[in-house]
Amino acid sequence: MDSLALLALPVAFLLGTIPFGVLLSKAFGLPDPRSYGSGNIGATNVLRSGRKDVAALTMLLDMLKAYFAVALVGMMSEALVPFALMLPVLGHVYSPWLNFKGGKGVATAFGALFAVSAAAGFLCAVLWLLTFYTLRFSSLAALVAFCFAPIMLWASDGMLMGTMGVLLSTLIFYTHRANINRLMRGNEPAFEFSKKDATTDDAAGSPDA
Repeated sequence: MDSLALLALPVAFLLGTIPFGVLLSKAFGLPDPRSYGSGNIGATNVLRSGRKDVAALTMLLDMLKAYFAVALVGMMSEALVPFALMLPVLGHVYSPWLNFKGGKGVATAFGALFAVSAAAGFLCAVLWLLTFYTLRFSSLAALVAFCFAPIMLWASDGMLMGTMGVLLSTLIFYTHRANINRLMRGNEPAFEFSKKDATTDDAAGSPDA
């Protein structure tokens, strides 16, 4: 393993720090997502601006930045891929460009997961969708999906990757600690599948990244 391969790790972190929610909001003339709603920079909060297209683009780019970050590390050294799994997510959650604040990391975590194991990423995405459309809580859907992520990573890629999956899931649970408290108290807002604009609901139908 050479030094060039090791340099791919900080690059993976830096790719994760790109605040697409803030950049796209500025490009489309929308308010800074840190100034309303949950204050997060992810797709759910951008959706509260009323622009579903910008929210969808934010989610896509947040996933892609993590996917390419992990894939880049894999191109340099397959042995480093497990250690790259969390880096773009950490960059997203603790972006140095935003005073080490960011989003909750769900879309970014999904991107990293797909880069490591398409099967694990697909199964977790299915779990997210089933939970969300059944119970209508985006936060709970993310928690359920990432409960099973370590098991799926262990089954597909071995113990080391499964262990890193545990750390990734722990981070997702940490960023959702306020949501967990609201779920336990029974006052976490649910998404309503109705004609009412989802942006007025406190829980939107995309991962609160």
